Amino acid sequence: MQVPDAVYHLMRHTALKGCNLSSNVITKIPPKFAVKFSLITNLNLSHNQMSKLPEELADLAELERLDISHNAYIALPHVVYKMPKLSHLHAQNNHIVDVEVERLQETPSLQEVDLTDNPLSPRCHDALQTVTSLRIHLSPRQLEDWEDLTV
Repeated sequence: MQVPDAVYHLMRHTALKGCNLSSNVITKIPPKFAVKFSLITNLNLSHNQMSKLPEELADLAELERLDISHNAYIALPHVVYKMPKLSHLHAQNNHIVDVEVERLQETPSLQEVDLTDNPLSPRCHDALQTVTSLRIHLSPRQLEDWEDLTV
């Protein structure tokens, strides 16, 4: 399921600043979303069934807050690294195993990232804990069965 075309038609003369599409069983956002709602500063896509974001969302030049929590992401969408004003990213409760830590640190306006309740790999979890340039929220790392073996 995706955002119905009627939404674009009904909102065509509206300068939308915030958009809450949470809890709608949405699986994808069409590329035209960024064109039609280019002034959005806050986008909530939480509690859906999404695993991808279109690259065109990088054109949301005013977007400051993005909530993609409680979806089906296995990695952070590449487009989040290209959002010039993104300051807060909520990506908790997904299936994210790995994050491009260097790219995350290079995202210009990013201040806070919530990655709690994701099955991050031990390597990724440890790398994220060393980041000091932004606030990163993580769940405590669970030791693998073999890690607590003593020799």
